[in-house]
Amino acid sequence: MGEFASCPPEAVKAAEAVCGPVELKQVTDRRGSAVWKATGSAAAVAIKLGTAEAAEATMREASVLEQLPGYTVTVGHTREVVWFVSPWLVGRSTWEMFRVAREDAAGRPGALTAAVDLCRAVADLHSLGWVHGDLQPSHGIHTETGVKLIDFAWSRKVGTTPWTAFRGTMVHLMAPELADWISSGRQPAKTSPEAEVYALAGVLWTCATGSWPLDYRAAGINRQAAGPEGLRDAIATGRLPLARATSWPELQDVLRPVLLSQPADRPSAAGLGDVLAEVEG
Repeated sequence: MGEFASCPPEAVKAAEAVCGPVELKQVTDRRGSAVWKATGSAAAVAIKLGTAEAAEATMREASVLEQLPGYTVTVGHTREVVWFVSPWLVGRSTWEMFRVAREDAAGRPGALTAAVDLCRAVADLHSLGWVHGDLQPSHGIHTETGVKLIDFAWSRKVGTTPWTAFRGTMVHLMAPELADWISSGRQPAKTSPEAEVYALAGVLWTCATGSWPLDYRAAGINRQAAGPEGLRDAIATGRLPLARATSWPELQDVLRPVLLSQPADRPSAAGLGDVLAEVEG
């Protein structure tokens, strides 16, 4: 493994303006994007750095955070790097909120509450005219004041296209119509609330079962051999079956029609949350 990236002194200074003198803790460093937790006596913040190809995505994310309510961000950049400082979110991810439910049915009521809360957070974002674009099991943080979404690098306000090309994020959660758009070579591909609801249902399926929702083996697809692009092209056909294992039938029976529906027939994120609120744990 290589050395962890160096945190820009300007970013540390911005963090200390909020926290007082800080101690940095390395969190992640991959593909040109690094994150630290900066903790001081007054507060804790996250510092995110983007270099090389990741610099553009980091700048996009910082721009989104500046426009959304509830996110305070300080941004800095040079010719080669972009960094921003934002509040450190205290809480567990949706994946972690489902951990007990994956092991014991006694944990299902708490997981259902987490599922509804995630749906409502996505619904709130959609009501503001935004699409997150990269929902994943770890991208919702369940704090004391509600779910906060993270990782907005591929977010867009409906009616705008802040990139020249979008090739998708987590392929296993990509809606077939979005996969088809990208596979056809048409750019810029645009995310949509309908495709996001598909991803939302896929996230909850994955959190509940511990596995991706699509059954590649039943379709005769070797995931490793196909790679992300091969999987995307297969998903684009809209013919891949859902996994047949039903570890939590009551929840999966709600998610299954969402994952099988055409875009126009999917519920809104708020509607999905309302249905999930009626599921018995």
